[in-house]
Amino acid sequence: MTTVRVLLTIAAVNNWHLHQLDVNNAFLHGDLHEKVYMQLPPGYFNPNDPWVCKLKKSIYGLKQASRQWFSKLSTSLLHFRFLQAKSDSNLFIRKTPNDFIAVLIHVDDIIIASNTFTAINKVKQFHHTTFPIKDLGKLKYFLGIEVARSAKGIVLCQRKYALDILADSGFSGAKPVSFPMESILKLSAHDASPSLSDPASYRRLIGRLLYLTLTRPNLSYAIQTLSQFMSNPHTMHLQAAERVLRYLKATPGQGLLLKADSTFHLKAYSDSDWGGCIDTRRSVTGYLVFSWRFTHLLEIQETTYCQ
Repeated sequence: MTTVRVLLTIAAVNNWHLHQLDVNNAFLHGDLHEKVYMQLPPGYFNPNDPWVCKLKKSIYGLKQASRQWFSKLSTSLLHFRFLQAKSDSNLFIRKTPNDFIAVLIHVDDIIIASNTFTAINKVKQFHHTTFPIKDLGKLKYFLGIEVARSAKGIVLCQRKYALDILADSGFSGAKPVSFPMESILKLSAHDASPSLSDPASYRRLIGRLLYLTLTRPNLSYAIQTLSQFMSNPHTMHLQAAERVLRYLKATPGQGLLLKADSTFHLKAYSDSDWGGCIDTRRSVTGYLVFSWRFTHLLEIQETTYCQ
């Protein structure tokens, strides 16, 4: 997802066109390179009939399905004179004297970024002749991220996703708070509060909140801290997670603004809290790296860990 944000940032600065494609029944296009047999499906199976089916094509449910589909798609793009990025194998780039095209793949969802409509139409025609695709037009919604574009730049938001988390957690009517976690709060894996009777619900909640940090870097510290206690969560940890939900209730529509008039900067910061982990007395180190200059929110990747 870092590649998605970087690509959209470059597109905002250079005023590139952004379009989206969806491949119909993507996994069914994968070619199998080994012999795979399957039992007859329900309705065709006869207990007295020992016959099985030999697959000629990949189907959904196979472990090889996603790998074979990506192999076929990437091979076709390479034949179309694209180059595969070394930093991210899902990114393909093609540059000509007049056009620059970037194709970013996530399973069966494809983003096309280019400085000309002509180049985008060529890629669409190529995919139409190779796979049956659905042309979704301009990029507006990708993997739960809402994309809105204006003269000022591109705004990335997960408002619908945030509201779904609040509704599923029963916090749609909760009292909002102004910040997600107190800076002086020290959580421990050996907390004196009772252990949760259903730790799976806590893990599921933190997992969903982690995906929200794609466009909400201001939640990174709180959610990364809470994710350290997923193996044995206590009541105190759940209360801290519920405060994050109440903060989310107050700010469901926050996101990233990728400004069109930004200039390129690449900066990194790090800091250590010596002996900050109250369980192991090890140092807690955090770092962040951001590129480009934003007025409202920074595109931040933050990780906190003990060393």
